Amino acid sequence: MDRAQKTELVADLNRTFNEVNVVVVTRNLGMTVAQSTKLRNAMRDAGATYKVSKNKLAKIALDGTDYLSLGDMLTGPVGLATSIDPVAAAKVAVDFAKTNDKFEIVGGAMGATVLDVDGVKALATMPSLDELRAKIVGLIVAPATKLATITQAPAAQLARVLSAYAEKDKEAA
Repeated sequence: MDRAQKTELVADLNRTFNEVNVVVVTRNLGMTVAQSTKLRNAMRDAGATYKVSKNKLAKIALDGTDYLSLGDMLTGPVGLATSIDPVAAAKVAVDFAKTNDKFEIVGGAMGATVLDVDGVKALATMPSLDELRAKIVGLIVAPATKLATITQAPAAQLARVLSAYAEKDKEAA
């Protein structure tokens, strides 16, 4: 890798660190290509990314970002899981670590807040932004649905009573 490629990689990583809301640092302990591909696909499906980078270049890219504190975690063969959704990258990383013993979570950060392994696991248990939005919409729609049901109930009861009288008149005739 020549100097221009390294400069471009550092700029790309720096841009990523400035755009995302969470970075999860993981350690790759000899995963196969198939396992890495499976992890990357799961990250992509969740709206996150997973990159393996040289530690020295990643440390340089951390300068000028909120994630400067991650520099201490960048030792050995590490990968960086990032996402705009604060939960997506953590959730996929924790789920993948449960099924793969060659993949471990080192820590992470949400902006300037450093997360240890337990912090990342706790973050993974939280609902995602889409799940929270769905809950809010459900809470907003529920009163309107109940109101519509309540206002329709008297009319439905009246219709049943009239129908019963009509049936009674038919039987009598």
